[in-house]
Amino acid sequence: MPTLLTEALEIPLPPSPPRKKWTRAQCAALEAAGLFQSERVELVDGELISKMGKNRPHVNALTAMLIWLQKAFGSAFVNTEAPIDVSPSDHALNEPEPDLIVLAREGSTFTSGNPQPHDIRLVVEIADRSLRFDLTVKAALYARAGIVEYWVLDVAGRRLYCHRDVAGGEYRSVAVYGEQETVAPLAAPDCGFSAGMAL
Repeated sequence: MPTLLTEALEIPLPPSPPRKKWTRAQCAALEAAGLFQSERVELVDGELISKMGKNRPHVNALTAMLIWLQKAFGSAFVNTEAPIDVSPSDHALNEPEPDLIVLAREGSTFTSGNPQPHDIRLVVEIADRSLRFDLTVKAALYARAGIVEYWVLDVAGRRLYCHRDVAGGEYRSVAVYGEQETVAPLAAPDCGFSAGMAL
């Protein structure tokens, strides 16, 4: 006679297969060989993350945020999808390309190498299908780098996550703003932004 189950079985997940960890040097060699010509990727924690396949809501939010940042800081200080350097301990396995960065000096002054964390006033990620990744993996990476302010615009949730007060490799303040609430970047305290302006 069969046994009646009153509780769901807990079946352990099989272990993930081992993954190849990529380094910046290896990725640079692959890029030089032309293997990334038709694909945009970023290196995060040794894994290649695809930057392709953005849908229209993501594109619209990115465009609106870009226009607002350029008005607030000047177009010479705002970069889109540009690689940045992170903390020395993360450097070998990471070369993220945030959706938007605001620089402390004009972008044209960077003639070689990536902007360093101290060169960056604000990092913005537009999260459509990447919210969990942006709020965990990316937030930890940027905090360890000491990036002073990190915003995540949640397209589906119509809200803005504002990470600040970085200390000891963590953001000690994370505030969530609804689409009608206004927040100003630390580096531009007179320029208020609401998520509704980009959504």
